[in-house]
Amino acid sequence: MSLVCLGLNHKTAPVEVRERVAFAPSYLAEAMAEICASGLIEETVILSTCNRVEVYAASQQGDGKGKAENELRELLDYFMRHFELEPEHEKEFYKLADENAARHLFQVSSGLDSMVLGETEIFGQVKKAYSDAQLAGATKRVLNKLFQQAFTVGKMVRSSTHITRGSTSVGSVAVDLAEKIFGDLSGCRVMVVGAGDMSRRVGKSLKSRGAKSVIVSNRSYDKAEALAAEMEGEAVRFDAWETVIHDVDIIISSTSAPHVLIDAKMIEDAMGKRRRRSLFLIDIAVPRDIAPEVNDIDNVYLYDIDHLETIADDARKQRKRQIAACEKLIDEYIDDKGIPALEAPPAEHVQKSVSDDGANPGSKAVTQS
Repeated sequence: MSLVCLGLNHKTAPVEVRERVAFAPSYLAEAMAEICASGLIEETVILSTCNRVEVYAASQQGDGKGKAENELRELLDYFMRHFELEPEHEKEFYKLADENAARHLFQVSSGLDSMVLGETEIFGQVKKAYSDAQLAGATKRVLNKLFQQAFTVGKMVRSSTHITRGSTSVGSVAVDLAEKIFGDLSGCRVMVVGAGDMSRRVGKSLKSRGAKSVIVSNRSYDKAEALAAEMEGEAVRFDAWETVIHDVDIIISSTSAPHVLIDAKMIEDAMGKRRRRSLFLIDIAVPRDIAPEVNDIDNVYLYDIDHLETIADDARKQRKRQIAACEKLIDEYIDDKGIPALEAPPAEHVQKSVSDDGANPGSKAVTQS
């Protein structure tokens, strides 16, 4: 039996690399099938967010260090080949096996490995990744048990410590940044590009802190209308939002588009109409929505996800004392419960678990966690 994790995150790779290896939601099921196709890996879950891309993989057949090393090599080869990475990018991946892989997942679920220490979104993102893997038939006994434990540990750490005090999401850091730039937000006009969960959180937070008006633009116009209605704002069709750029002070973009949506020419044109009044853009998306060259334009200030990490570092330092308490809880949990996912099942039940676990045995944990 083996368990491994291969990944990179905001600490090991810049956004320029992370956006290259981000998995589009529509491709996840196919990617997991490809990873399991060789037969060396039997189970897999892909966690792909703005700050990390991680693959958890397991097999009930075989054992030992060599098995894990072969699986990690296969995963790394998949990334290098599929995303056409250069050899120098290999060093940006971390490779974890068995208990180290399990402990890492527990830390991720608890918000201890996040850019914003204690962030709350990652817990839901881990649950979604696991649910997607189940729907794709990519999990069995090992990962089902492991992720159920991760949800238990994540909830325990958050309820037993103060790790979630202060800014606890990328979105909240973006709003803090906007407030630092403008001071009182009551006179600011904001445009949110994208209508997903992150956009909703950011938009509503800006509104609650006094933003004068919020414009929402999204590829699906009905979703833009729904989010704008929640914030008593205005919806703009996705093919028309360029027409209102000149009239806003802050643009926050968070879409799942695979390419740049806002380029330098768009902003140059807008700045001409706004008489060079300062414009601030905050790009939370990975891959990035806003071209880096935008920052070269006079009176335009662009912050991407890696810039937000620097700002989030202040909050992380303030809560560092909580890390030791959280790590102690995880250690005590592992000492007490062990990691059942790594324990071999009784021989007479091995075949049964292989055939039955694919029938969504862990769905109860997803809905209740």
